[in-house]
Amino acid sequence: MDQALIQTVCPSCGRRNRLPVARLRAGGQCGACHQPLFQGRAFALDDDGFSTYLQGEQLPVVVDFWAPWCGPCKAMAPIFDATAAVMEPEVRFVKVNVDTAPATAARYAIRSVPTLMVLVGGTSVATQAGAMPAQAFREWVQWHLARGKADGTAMARRAG
Repeated sequence: MDQALIQTVCPSCGRRNRLPVARLRAGGQCGACHQPLFQGRAFALDDDGFSTYLQGEQLPVVVDFWAPWCGPCKAMAPIFDATAAVMEPEVRFVKVNVDTAPATAARYAIRSVPTLMVLVGGTSVATQAGAMPAQAFREWVQWHLARGKADGTAMARRAG
């Protein structure tokens, strides 16, 4: 019997790993560094890491573009991490410091922080500037993930 596999990237070492979709909730360890693939919290990426990460990640990704000097970013950080704890492993949560990752910020035309973005299949399906309350943020992510998956299915049907 064939099991559907998904490719995900280890947040500790950046190596690609394959997991059966049916066992996603069970987590797993990286085949290279043996660290947990899902840690229930957001992890930071720089310019090089972000590009490499997106090339290998098949799960949806929610990105928090932030800066250490930004008050609303500091208020959003615990909300972002708490949402990651609830929604992972079906969704990955990544933080990008715009001061240390200017190329990534420019690539996505980030003009203010915090800016939150949902990526499905490496493509942005939603962007929100500014901090959000926890419940509103979770609902925003869920709504856009559902929409992004539906759009992806429709595009696959048109292409096929």
